[in-house]
Amino acid sequence: MDDALDITLAPWEGPAILLVDLDAFFASVEQLDHPGWRGKPVIVGGDADAHGVVSTCSYEARAFGVRSAMAASLARELCPDAIWTHGNFHRYREISAAIMAILRDETPHVQQVSIDEAFMDVSPTSVNTEHPVRIAERIQRRVAALGVTCSIGVGATKSVAKIASDIDKPRGLTVVWPGTEEAFLADLPVRTVSGVGAAAERVLTAHGIRTLGDMGRADASLLRRVFGKNGEMMRERALGRDRSPVEEDDTVKSVSNEVTFARDLTERADIEAALSTIAAKVGRRLRRKGLAGRTVALKVRFSDRTTRSVQRQLPSPTDDDLAFAPVVHAMVDDVWFPGAKVRLLGVAVSHFEEETGPVQESLFDADGLDGDEKGSKRNESAPLIADDAKRRQLLAATDALRDRFGDATVRFGFELRNAGNTTGSSSKNVEDYK
Repeated sequence: MDDALDITLAPWEGPAILLVDLDAFFASVEQLDHPGWRGKPVIVGGDADAHGVVSTCSYEARAFGVRSAMAASLARELCPDAIWTHGNFHRYREISAAIMAILRDETPHVQQVSIDEAFMDVSPTSVNTEHPVRIAERIQRRVAALGVTCSIGVGATKSVAKIASDIDKPRGLTVVWPGTEEAFLADLPVRTVSGVGAAAERVLTAHGIRTLGDMGRADASLLRRVFGKNGEMMRERALGRDRSPVEEDDTVKSVSNEVTFARDLTERADIEAALSTIAAKVGRRLRRKGLAGRTVALKVRFSDRTTRSVQRQLPSPTDDDLAFAPVVHAMVDDVWFPGAKVRLLGVAVSHFEEETGPVQESLFDADGLDGDEKGSKRNESAPLIADDAKRRQLLAATDALRDRFGDATVRFGFELRNAGNTTGSSSKNVEDYK
């Protein structure tokens, strides 16, 4: 924690952004609910024998080298005596909602970016005169009262606040005072800043650019070659000078769902059944949000980790998965061939306004996109139920039952075909908890 916190705080002038990061969130909730697990290595994640990954692990497990997103099989080797759990989604949603309510009680300017992370704009104004650091301290106390902890980064920009939040964990409070951003970032590795992936890191390193300070001084042409039109923005981010706002506007650009399978899918019938299940979740989310989209996309990841995607415009906007699922089935021919082993499937719906412009190129945050972006030559299949009124009645009835009694209350035949064939890994996508 910054030494300045123990004395009178210097005035804060200009923008003030907090990044609130819940410490080992899933594992912390499990330890809260299971007192016997406290002080022991706890891993929340998928099955080690079924392509599972670590969603979150306690700090006791991290001492063994276990990390989030690590293959569960490797985590088991590193920490064979860990306590494993697939997680309790309802409980995580409950605690997260309570914490987000605390943040919104402090300021309406909150941007939740995952189940356990949110930006806040607490910039001093003529109305809000409280020091940003005091707000951060109070948030930590209020969150701790719920039984979990958070680390907070305080800075003048989102990227600085995000990096600061990772400096001191758990329950750290790292403050980057206005005017000190460049010095704070200078010696950190380029990969520290959001937007620098493995491929960009390799190119930058090959040119002798290893730190954010190096990146801030890099030649503009090199940054354009690595980051395209975002080259100058990435320089500003490396120098701590970017000014992207906290976006409290919750405008939805796409609604999606994806599933990783414990056993690779190789049969067309299994793939279509899984896609129907995924499409049903997307359709339900669309109806819950009151959205109808004109573009549907399919994403496929194979056992060799390559990813392909294809998308198609629909005749009219819809939130009816019984109507767009057959379209997704037809799109399979564009990205899959018989016998190819499928590790992951995803479905997305977008374009919620009545625009008539070109289809955007990507609905997924995935690399290696491929496939026929203009649509397949195969004719679309008819909706699973031809009568529109009957489809709407069926969807309304199943939505009502699932809202009241849970997703497993009503299951179609296609949902049973791949039941149990998931990795058990817990997602941090906020939409998966709504």
